[in-house]
Amino acid sequence: MEQVSKSYENKANKLGLLERIFKLSEHNTSIKTELMAGLTTFVTMSYIMFLNPIIMSKTGMPFDGLFLATCLGAAIATILMGLYANWPVGLAPGMGLNAFFTFSVVGSMGYSWQIALGAVFLSGVIFVFMSVTRLREWMLDSIPMSLRLAMTAGVGLFLGFIGLRFTGIIVPNPDNIVALADMTHFGFGKFGPEAPALGFLSFLLIAVLSYRKVFGAVLIGIAATTFIAFAMTWLLPTDFFVVSEAAKSFAPASGFVSYTGLLAVPDFAALEPIFWKADIAGAFEVALIPVIITFLFVNIFDTAGTLMGVAERANLQDENGKIKGLSKSLKADSISSVLGTAFGCPPVTSYVESAAGVSVGGRTGLTAVTIGLLFAVGMFFLPLAQMLPGFAVDGALIYVSMLMMTSLKGLDWEDLTEYAPAVCTTIMMAFTFSIANGIAFGFITYTVLKVGAGKSDQISNGVWALTALFIAKFIFLN
Repeated sequence: MEQVSKSYENKANKLGLLERIFKLSEHNTSIKTELMAGLTTFVTMSYIMFLNPIIMSKTGMPFDGLFLATCLGAAIATILMGLYANWPVGLAPGMGLNAFFTFSVVGSMGYSWQIALGAVFLSGVIFVFMSVTRLREWMLDSIPMSLRLAMTAGVGLFLGFIGLRFTGIIVPNPDNIVALADMTHFGFGKFGPEAPALGFLSFLLIAVLSYRKVFGAVLIGIAATTFIAFAMTWLLPTDFFVVSEAAKSFAPASGFVSYTGLLAVPDFAALEPIFWKADIAGAFEVALIPVIITFLFVNIFDTAGTLMGVAERANLQDENGKIKGLSKSLKADSISSVLGTAFGCPPVTSYVESAAGVSVGGRTGLTAVTIGLLFAVGMFFLPLAQMLPGFAVDGALIYVSMLMMTSLKGLDWEDLTEYAPAVCTTIMMAFTFSIANGIAFGFITYTVLKVGAGKSDQISNGVWALTALFIAKFIFLN
């Protein structure tokens, strides 16, 4: 035993500071492996640098500031995860949560983005409180697995619908609500990003490359579609492009803009309009309780599922099967949600793409610190973010939605009282264009079906309480 201890001490001395901080030898990894794992995860999740500002800018928040906020929020949160929890996990503003923020809270409900940020802050504070108490375990245990899976799938369908709208693949229709667009229509250029065929091409390229496990599949798909679009504007006559009124309504930052290069020194003055502008007092409103709960639920269950999945792949369990450092990683994630609010971000959460880095050997927080530093470097690429057409990036949105929908495979398809509420949750999120409404319908459906089937003993106290809250919401707040 003493010989093993001396051997470890000698190795630690050779590797120096990084060994002492991240315990590389204990996790049977090396600096080179951790750096490569960090690069791999960063490349697979870096699309958020471009996608989050495009979505969030539709609230009226400035694109430039949002790009810097996304990079900074992801960098700080991921480095915190690496140094505090020593986990190989990347964090960034949550996909689905940013769409809920933009299109439901600000768009449909009509709240200002400042009040929406206040709701994000409050949900983050509750998450932190739950992470340092036993409330987190109670919440995770009290919500049935079927509804947890449905939340992920529902957010995916919600994102997919938004991606199809953004690319112009589906358009409003007075008879059928929505309809398929003219797939030969091209309205991109200086007027906007509407180009259905190219948006669909972006999705197909990303999907094929991902299936073939091509490194950086999402970025390559976006880049290839962007190149094709530029080539078309150079090679085809001007009258080939038919610009619709819908295309003209999109934010200029989402289409092609003039640029002088791919790199620029970050101008942090761009953060001033959104830095710590959360209206916390304005978020103390009864009507916003379902919104705060939605931010909290999606964040908690998405985080828990991601972290436990990464822990399993990275072999972070002890001899009894208990996940080592899970409490610290959950605390780091919850604290990041609050910190992200200061920069104007929706809830910052752990990304399932972290599994990509784990698959190439990432085992410690050095992987996470690498990811965070790369996000910090990403701030220099604002001109590139402005140059990318919206339809190319939105192809990634459709692809991410497909990944999230796969959670439905975990349902018990033999028990109607389990799968029907889950399907209801998923469908209602997209068709009511509200994640909060989808969750509410899911809980009510679950409770009614369990009672009707004589299985009321399977309903936890937490589900009873939330069902009552959601029913009251529909009666008094609609």
